[in-house]
This record gives sequence, C-alpha cells and structure tokens, in this order.
Amino acid sequence: MKKLILASALSLCSINAFAEVAVIVNAGNANALDADTIKKIYLGKAKSFGDGTKVNPVNQDGTAAADEFNDKVVGKSGSQLNAYWSKLVFTGKGTPPEKLGSDQAVIDFVAANADAIGYIDSAKVSDKVKVVGKY
Repeated sequence: MKKLILASALSLCSINAFAEVAVIVNAGNANALDADTIKKIYLGKAKSFGDGTKVNPVNQDGTAAADEFNDKVVGKSGSQLNAYWSKLVFTGKGTPPEKLGSDQAVIDFVAANADAIGYIDSAKVSDKVKVVGKY
C-alpha cells in the first residue's frame, strides 16, 4: 500500500514538473514576442510591446505554472526571482509584476486588459486570449 501511494505521488509530481506553459496576451494584441523579450518584460528590463504600447505583466503566486515559467523562460527559481525583485524595489529601480492566484485569474485579467501579458498551463488556454509562446 505504501509503495502504491508513493508511486502515485511521484507520478503526480512528474506530471506537474513537465507541464507546458503558455504565455498569453489580450486577443486584440498584434505584437509578436520571443522568449528573450518575454524574459526582459518579466525582469522589468522591457516596459512596452514592440509597437510601443506599455506592457502590464502578471505573475502567478505559488503555482506549478509559475515554477515552470520561472525555470524555462526567466531562468531563475522562485526564490531567486523574489530576491531579484526585492533588490530592485529596495533601490527604487522597479516594481514586480502583480501576482494572481490561478490560471483562470490570469486569463480573466489578460482578457480584460489590452496591455496585459501573463502565463498559464497550456491545457487551460481559451479563445478569450492569444498565445504568443509555449515553453
């Protein structure tokens, strides 16, 4: 019985560890974004889309999608990213993206804001938003 429970727990962890993350923007956003530009947006180094429109990024807080995005796109762990933003906030050089608690919250925010960008589990993508990258 213990082996079965352990095997089930390990398989759930491995499923979450390899989830594909979709970076999404408002459905009306015509900008194309590559991974490097997305990384710059989430590190506060890019403040607008290619057409000059201000960008409004949102993060997820404590989700598997956040862990995958931070690892695959930003190249930092959650704790490294928190330390990075703490330093920028302390020195007055930046404000971190707002954190939302779920894929659905991100979808709703991005769908309602023309300048928004976010990321979600790719299995949750809906026609309310446009996917600009999968990682």
